[in-house]
Amino acid sequence: MEKTEINQAAEIEKSIRKKFHKELFSPFAKAVRDYELIREGDRIAVCISGGKDSMLMAKLFQELQKHRKVSFEVEFLVMDPGYLLANRTMIENNAARMNLSVTVFETDIFDAVYEIEKSPCYLCARMRRGHLYHQAKELGCNKIALGHHYDDVIETILMGMLYGGQIQTMMPKLHSTNFPGMELIRPMYYIREADIKRWRDYNGLQFLQCACRFTEHCAMADPEGRSESKRLEIKNMIAEMKKTNPFVEGNIFKSVENVNLSTVIAYKKEGIKHHFLESYDNEPEGC
Repeated sequence: MEKTEINQAAEIEKSIRKKFHKELFSPFAKAVRDYELIREGDRIAVCISGGKDSMLMAKLFQELQKHRKVSFEVEFLVMDPGYLLANRTMIENNAARMNLSVTVFETDIFDAVYEIEKSPCYLCARMRRGHLYHQAKELGCNKIALGHHYDDVIETILMGMLYGGQIQTMMPKLHSTNFPGMELIRPMYYIREADIKRWRDYNGLQFLQCACRFTEHCAMADPEGRSESKRLEIKNMIAEMKKTNPFVEGNIFKSVENVNLSTVIAYKKEGIKHHFLESYDNEPEGC
């Protein structure tokens, strides 16, 4: 690293420890504790897409290692699914500037889904996840960490209800079904996106806005990523509701922690659907 990069990395780390400790490091550590995301001897592949969320996550892992109560290792993993050269260069330059020693591997995912007309985003996401699991396992890791934050969680809940006709959430951790022994964790579960943006702007950082070849041209021209999408629609909806109910975000988040199965028509457990009529006649009478 050059001297200027060393100085900038030090300032970025200081901002996490001092100015943004309450907004970033504290909720990061709390999620790790609450959901038991890290255990003794873990080797975690911290997956970096090049965006603000995953880049911050990598720095938070570095900070956590300084205060760790259990011994664990990290591998900063970058997958290039076919980025434009400018975007690949941005990721590598930011990693150097932030003192992140990354392992980069290449795939042809963008080429593979380019001609797909039906659900290319779904296929792309599944392929990316599979490649990350495979590469992480090759590096001796037992977990992969993704940079989804609090806002992603509540938006996913509403998107499932309004566009998917189901109640579900983005889980803080999951066992892999296709890679035995591997696990996915989301340690930024409690961190608000607005605080991530404030940290980014405070440090004068610029990150890749979109990882997709089909939209990355637009992302470079639109640094806040304002392109129309269902997720953006949900963001705007939440913002409008918050004007009259300041607790709406917390209530959405808590709604999937306080599910009352006695008032649910039907639910699925391990892929099997259960209906309230199955046990209705065996339950005591009364409202």
